[in-house]
Amino acid sequence: MKILLTGAFKYSEEELDELKNMGLEIFYLQNENEDIEFDIADIEYVICNALFLYHDIKLFKKLKYIQVTSAGLDRLPMDYILSKKIKLFNARGVYSIPIAEWTVLKILEIYKRSKTFYKQQEKHEWIKQRDLIELNGRTACIIGYGSIGKEIAKRLNAFNVKLRVVDMKEQLNSSNIEYFSVKKTNEAILNSDIIILTLPLTDETRESINKEKFELMKNDAIIVNISRGQIINEKDLIEQLDKGKFLGVILDVFQEEPLSSDSKLWDYNNTIITPHNCFVSDNNNERMFEVIKNNINMVKEGFEQ
Repeated sequence: MKILLTGAFKYSEEELDELKNMGLEIFYLQNENEDIEFDIADIEYVICNALFLYHDIKLFKKLKYIQVTSAGLDRLPMDYILSKKIKLFNARGVYSIPIAEWTVLKILEIYKRSKTFYKQQEKHEWIKQRDLIELNGRTACIIGYGSIGKEIAKRLNAFNVKLRVVDMKEQLNSSNIEYFSVKKTNEAILNSDIIILTLPLTDETRESINKEKFELMKNDAIIVNISRGQIINEKDLIEQLDKGKFLGVILDVFQEEPLSSDSKLWDYNNTIITPHNCFVSDNNNERMFEVIKNNINMVKEGFEQ
């Protein structure tokens, strides 16, 4: 069985040997946007990130299995994959812990005014700040409750944060979580202190966080976007920031990446901008390879039966 690996994941020699021992003939493409100089018609397995943005999936005549190294599936030709019944897996659970840790860190940086202290340190200034805020007792609304949302909720719960969750399936409220269906998103964000976006990018969610939603949010709310930049209408967000709305806006993803150096989003005192970096961790590779290995074994067993 032939497998195409790309530079979207860095394999050790030991990991490559493990794949070979699973009966896989390995082909390798470092950069997914470069020309492929070998025959791909007989490739059955592909592990990639954005490969099919640059190469026609229809040329992979025998493709049975795709493993992407991202949580999102928005870079894939889903209609074709579904029509051909190609097995598809994402990196579910791989990045959830570092993203959750990063989310809590950034929320606390807003409440504890970290930016101010960093600037003072650079200037060697000793100035006490008297308006720091507790996270304890706040209300957080997590929009999209997959593995990332669950890890965030687990950590916020430890801070005694009241949790609201918006998801496709509305569940019965638990002792510490209030559930809302997607249709009740407006109700969920109303009076929430923190709004965290972890939902996937689809036609329905594209720019779903826009002027209408922003105007429902509290003036001193914090927004965190760790999903996809296209979830937010950035023009509407900038208009709200110009009006002085929001205690903090925390953005790791943007409509266009890298974020243009002349974007106004860089310049607000209440924004935190990071370069699509919140998922990075020293443990990701180990988790990702376990996902790859387990999914290949599961698919192989299914095909051989």
